[in-house]
Amino acid sequence: MKLNGIFAALTTPFDQNGDLAVDRIKENIARYNREPLTGYLAVGSTGESVFLSRKEIEQTFAAVREAAAPGRILLAGTGAESTRETISRTALAADLGYNFVLVKNPFYFKGGMTPDALVAHYRQVADASKLPILLYSIPQLTGIALEPDLVARLAEHPNIVGLKESSGNVQRVGEILAVVPANFQVMIGSADTLYPSLTLGATGGILAIADVIPELCMDLFRAASEGPSTKARELHRRLAPAAKKIVSGLGIAGVKHAMDRRGYYGGPVRSPLLPLNDAQKRAAETMIDSLVGTAAAD
Repeated sequence: MKLNGIFAALTTPFDQNGDLAVDRIKENIARYNREPLTGYLAVGSTGESVFLSRKEIEQTFAAVREAAAPGRILLAGTGAESTRETISRTALAADLGYNFVLVKNPFYFKGGMTPDALVAHYRQVADASKLPILLYSIPQLTGIALEPDLVARLAEHPNIVGLKESSGNVQRVGEILAVVPANFQVMIGSADTLYPSLTLGATGGILAIADVIPELCMDLFRAASEGPSTKARELHRRLAPAAKKIVSGLGIAGVKHAMDRRGYYGGPVRSPLLPLNDAQKRAAETMIDSLVGTAAAD
């Protein structure tokens, strides 16, 4: 199964009491189903995965699976600190009918997370998994980057089929693509580096900003798929600053506020994350209103 296209890195909705809002998950996906997205990632970084209990993870996986339109490719974030728990979450995703799992690297005991330890971890997960595995490198959160030589070693496993590269380092993307097999799929997790990465051979993006303006993300992917062009560069010029401001600058609270602005349900973030202050809200609103306005003018 090819991962060409754009996946929404879904937020996890909470109600005003801080409880998981399962109905809101389904409402958002019902709207996303009307957009030309390739699929959805449940319980990734944008989904505040580290704040969810095991029961909430199970409920979220089930709700996304139930609400997703036929034909949408479903990715489940199953990475945990222990190999044992990662295998368990991966088995859950398989039982629910997901298509791939996305596995971030363990990072709490950084000193022990040597390349050999990470290779052993991922190979054990891949051996046990019924689903194909995407590696997940997001060093700005974990403090550990999956470097090209490590990715190349892991790509030798037949059940490790790709990578979500979220470092924002286009040079690293190019270096990884140069050392992995041709059928190893590299997905991009930062919208501001999506276009240049696609020109290097990345197959698509798993993006938080696709929660807010999925139609523009897909327009960029389609334009870039046809090769470098004025249209693709213009779409990149529009999307990249918004993604940097809302996603990188304001974080999950910014993504959720922008979703509320567009009529999706964003809702509150979970503590200890803080909500936006009034100035931050206005900045996010100005950015997204401008972006939507230029998209509507096309």
